[in-house]
Parts: sequence; C-alpha cells; structure tokens
Amino acid sequence: MTLRQIGDRKRMRSITKQVAVAAGMAASLLGGAAIGQAQAQEPIKVTIGWAPPDITGVFKTATDFFEKSAADARQHGFEVEIITRAPTSHLAFADQVAIIEDFIQRRVDVIAVSPSEVQTVRSALAAAGEAGIPVIVVNLLEPIEGLDIASYIGFDNTQGGMVSAYSVADYFGGPGVLGTGTKVAVKPGDYLDLDFWKKTYADLPEAERAKVKAKGVIIEGVAGGFYSTARLNGFREVMAQFPNVEIVGNSCAADWNREKATRCTEDFMQSAGQDLDFIWAASNEMGLGAMLALGNADRLQLADQPHEQGAGKVAVFTNDVTPESVDQIANNRLVAETTHGFADWGWFGTKFAVQLACQEETPATFDIRPRTVYVANAREFYPDPQLPDIDWDTIRANCKKSG
Repeated sequence: MTLRQIGDRKRMRSITKQVAVAAGMAASLLGGAAIGQAQAQEPIKVTIGWAPPDITGVFKTATDFFEKSAADARQHGFEVEIITRAPTSHLAFADQVAIIEDFIQRRVDVIAVSPSEVQTVRSALAAAGEAGIPVIVVNLLEPIEGLDIASYIGFDNTQGGMVSAYSVADYFGGPGVLGTGTKVAVKPGDYLDLDFWKKTYADLPEAERAKVKAKGVIIEGVAGGFYSTARLNGFREVMAQFPNVEIVGNSCAADWNREKATRCTEDFMQSAGQDLDFIWAASNEMGLGAMLALGNADRLQLADQPHEQGAGKVAVFTNDVTPESVDQIANNRLVAETTHGFADWGWFGTKFAVQLACQEETPATFDIRPRTVYVANAREFYPDPQLPDIDWDTIRANCKKSG
C-alpha cells in the first residue's frame, strides 16, 4: 500500500468518526427534546378532598358535577382525583370533623367542604389552614369569622328564604308568574332572583298586598342551626308584608331529612285539618317528603289546577333544586322551588380547587343568586344546566404545580 493510499484511509476514518459524532449529538439533542416534550405533556396531579354533610339529594348533584368538572380537566392535561367522604347524616357533626382531619393527614391538595353546621367544623378548617391546605367552602357566602378560607361558593341563605316567600305570595294572589295575580312578563333565561321580586312588589299598594291570602306551615332543617335560622328569617321577613298570610303554629324541624318531613306533614294535616293552603319546606329533601305525604292523602295541590281555599288541597314550595325536583316541578307536583345552584358548586368547585393547587388566584366569593324555578323555566336547570366552559388550557399553562 502506498503512502498516498494510507493517507486516504486515515482521512476516511476521520470523516467517518466526525459523521458518527455529529449523528450522536443530533440524536442526543432530538432525544432531549422528545424527553422535554414528554415531560411537558405529563398530567398535573391534583387531589381534592370533598366533604359534604351527606351524599343524597342535593349533595349527590353537587358531587356529580365535581366529577364532571374533573373529567373535563382530565382532557386538558390534569389528573384530578375527587375523594368524596360524607357522614351518615346531617347530625353526625363529629364524623364530618374526622373526615376533614383525615384529608389533612392524607395531604390532599385542596379541601372542599359544605359544613353540616358552621361552628362544628371551625377547628378542623383552622387545622387545614395551619397545614397549608387551601379550603373552599360551598353552600354559603357568609364569611366564617377568624378563618382564612380561599373561596366561598354559594348563596345568601337569608335571600334564599326570601325568594321562596315571594313565590308563595305570587301564587296566592300577588303579581308575578304563578297563580291568578297580575302576570309579569319574563323571557327565557331571565333571573327571577331577589332583585326581580323586590322590584315587582316595591310599589304594591296595601290593598293589593291584602289580596294575598293563605294559611301555611313551615318545615325547617336543624332547629337553631345556621342554615335553618337564616332561611326562616328571610321567609318570615317577606311573609310579614302580607297581612292575610298566616303561618299556622310552630315550624317542624325535620333535620333536612325526607322521611322526617313526611312525618311532619302528616302531623300538620291532622292538626290543621282542611284549613291549610301551603307548606314551605326549607330544603329539597324535606319538600319532596311533604309532597309524597300530601299525595298519599290525596291532598296535594297541582300547580296547573286552580286553588280553592278551604278545599283541603295543599301547595308545596321548597328550596334547593335537583334533577328529581325539577321533574316534579315539570309535572306540576311542586309549585315552585328556589335554586341554590348545586351543579355550579361542583363545576366551579373543581375549577377553583385546581387553580388553588396551581397557586393561582380564585374569587373570594362566587355568588349563585337564589332564584325561582317553576314549570315554565324548570328545564333551564336540569337535566342539562347551562354552565360555562372552563379554560383548562390556560389554567394549565399558568400552573406552578409539578406533576
């Protein structure tokens, strides 16, 4: 082999080595980019501890929409887990406290809670704050004094009772959308909230107020409890504007329970006899219990039938609104109900929890204005409530939480 041939072979080896090195570097860069891209696509894990006071009726609806919102988030780069635990009843206060304490021990990212009663969960929520776990409170807007709550999602309970009282006044002769009184024009999507009712009744002459006539009874929740007291106060405040509306006897405490409300209704029918026009139940479960008891006794007033005082038929008004009660409103078995936005609780509850886990700001309060639901607008609420899309992609892009 000549010297020239030897030189050519050395140059070829050098070129081959350089090509191999360049190829290796390119592969390394491409691999690194692929790894970085894969890492960027890894879902961000968020664990939410959800502690309702029970898992029936209204809280099942809220829980369903916590899960629907979480499923939506999973389509946009989040791995959201909802851990739902509830006491056996609204009166199992210690159990709800223990559930919150367990969430703290688990180090969930966020705790969402609907307190059975505000005072009973105070110490547990304070402990969550000390552990650095953000807390979302649903079912009320009234701030819990002395606690650092990240967001309140809910409604003013006093206003909820007031809206229901205006529905009663409307049905028994006042202006509005129910009964035989002066009809007020409304369009689909209009909010029949407290502002609507106050404007409708603001300049009503005393003679017109006197035309509102009815005798009724009240089924309340937990006697002396925060929610029950607030709703009762609101209801009675409005009813006091109508001199010929009489609340007969004392309210019956059914502890937010359907079966207990059935028994309350049976007692009312016996004590008041035929001289009873309406029952207002301060919650959905209790209202459905009243409806069932009246139906079994053939004393339920249907919303599409004219009411005759003294004939023994009793109209039912209630608060909350769930898929079950919307069906009953649509079938004219419940006259009217005041919505508290349980779908909204879950939909926005998950959104706010993910934002808090991502160290993003959330509204201090999110007001779901109580408003009247009746046969003409019932299907605006269920089975497909109108909820806004959540921009999960932007939340993820701004998220400061690692996967």
